[in-house]
Amino acid sequence: MQQAPRGEREQQQARLLRLEELRRLQTALRACRRCQDRGYLTQALPVVNPVLHEGLLEGLMVIGQAPGLRSQQRGIPFGGPGGRVLQAWLERAGFPPGYLHQHVYLSSLTRCYPGPAPRGQGDRRPSPQELALCRPFLEAELRLLRPRVILLVGGMAIEAFWGKVRLEEVIGTARIEGKRRWLPLPHPSGVSRWLNTPQHREQLQRALALLADWRRELEL
Repeated sequence: MQQAPRGEREQQQARLLRLEELRRLQTALRACRRCQDRGYLTQALPVVNPVLHEGLLEGLMVIGQAPGLRSQQRGIPFGGPGGRVLQAWLERAGFPPGYLHQHVYLSSLTRCYPGPAPRGQGDRRPSPQELALCRPFLEAELRLLRPRVILLVGGMAIEAFWGKVRLEEVIGTARIEGKRRWLPLPHPSGVSRWLNTPQHREQLQRALALLADWRRELEL
């Protein structure tokens, strides 16, 4: 059997080393109790993407705000209704059923369910202190995964990488930095009313059309 060229073997070995380092990072994430130790959470249960394989490298990554209650209970990021909506959006962009939880690396600004919002519906927004404690994990994932496409889901995730902007200003637009492409999306939560407006739904469709173009171009 003919061996692969030396350069290809070295590249493959480097990818496997990155994957192993990512496994160690996830182990550290699951054991993390930083927010609990500092009193920001009463019970820290980090939620980590359960599927880890080489195909996730240089692929599609999703960054959300924080796990919801259903995600914490199931131990799966985007494991509730929001995940079903996000999968439906991917299918509108031409991805097959089940793609979200099998072929996408799912991450978030913080990894523990923050609890319900003190007023109104939805979940509590993680504090700046919680965001800072969790940010090194996210930066390490970006370094190891080297994703070609990053979906920023919801206002907090968009703000963390895009700056303070209104959804109306960025949904339907994209940013390309070298080999990395950033696409902001509204949050798929049923609590959000942003998509109740026809104009906003048109903006979402433009965003999904961009994603469809990237899927074909990058063979995602």
